[in-house]
Amino acid sequence: KRLFEEAKEMLDWVVKENILQASGVVGIWPANAVGDDIEVYTSEERDAVACTFYGLRQQLDMGEPTYWCQSDFIAPKGVAPDYIAAFANTGGLGCHEQRQKFEATGDIDKAILLEAVADRLAEAFAELIHKKIRTTLWGYAPDESLTLDDLLKVRYQGIRPAPGYPSQPDHREKKTLWDLLDIDRLSEGKLQLTESYMMMPSASVSALVFAHPQAKYFSVGQVNKDQVEAYAARRGESTVEGTERWLGSTVLGYEKR
Repeated sequence: KRLFEEAKEMLDWVVKENILQASGVVGIWPANAVGDDIEVYTSEERDAVACTFYGLRQQLDMGEPTYWCQSDFIAPKGVAPDYIAAFANTGGLGCHEQRQKFEATGDIDKAILLEAVADRLAEAFAELIHKKIRTTLWGYAPDESLTLDDLLKVRYQGIRPAPGYPSQPDHREKKTLWDLLDIDRLSEGKLQLTESYMMMPSASVSALVFAHPQAKYFSVGQVNKDQVEAYAARRGESTVEGTERWLGSTVLGYEKR
């Protein structure tokens, strides 16, 4: 309880002194599923592919009739036109500079608390962006009327999985999202992606947005070598080493050679 009160005091101070700033980029594109992957198109004609988001499908028995892949929540190519949205945002602009000031004066606890507040602001901003996508920007749920408790319990239509997390554990997909959103240019360098696909400032969020009414969060779990080989081949890789390295031992369902 004491920590919560201190965090609220920190938030009040951040707002009053304008310590932190937020920034974000949002986009919506025509898209269709092609097998386990998602093609994103440059226009409604759908004759030019802007990029492809590659998918991994569950292989372990999760006790469900369906072995899920993110592409299941996008209409198949040639069946019906569909769309996908994406966004990236931060609530941590100015956090690094203020943290340095706290550390210089020995206020380590304040430095840590500021990082935590910035993280929460980034998540809150992501929640707001997602709501605007659902209700106005894309507008697939224009009449949505949810309480804060409903939002926290994920009672909205659709999902916003982040590249590199359970439903697509390959962090390299973040670079595809980054380039598609043209984040370097549109954020004027405020949002950055490192060579190891970490977002900077660290208090940042990125996600794909799916509108399908039955879309759900899931974990791919472990995958076998046959899928890793097919996945790497679709990505245009001649070997599986890169994919194995980025998926790591928790996702690989076999011992690497």
